[in-house]
Amino acid sequence: MNKTLLAEFTAREGAQDEVARLILEYAEKVREEEGNIAFDVYTRSANPHAFWIFEVYRDEDAFQAHLKAPYGGPFNAALVPLIE
Repeated sequence: MNKTLLAEFTAREGAQDEVARLILEYAEKVREEEGNIAFDVYTRSANPHAFWIFEVYRDEDAFQAHLKAPYGGPFNAALVPLIE
């Protein structure tokens, strides 16, 4: 069974462009993972500081492999101070 997630967060004032850049770079890497089916990034038209990430993995094992990817930790470390 597929593993599906929806992440939602808001960029801090002035950080929207950096957040978008980080997410899009990260998305390229995640989309190359063998077990990744989708990694789609959205913003809300009414609030472009709000981001949604829709993720689908082949199964729980593929998701666990994603969590162990070496680029996940640095991405999260860079993102956390930029979001509310």
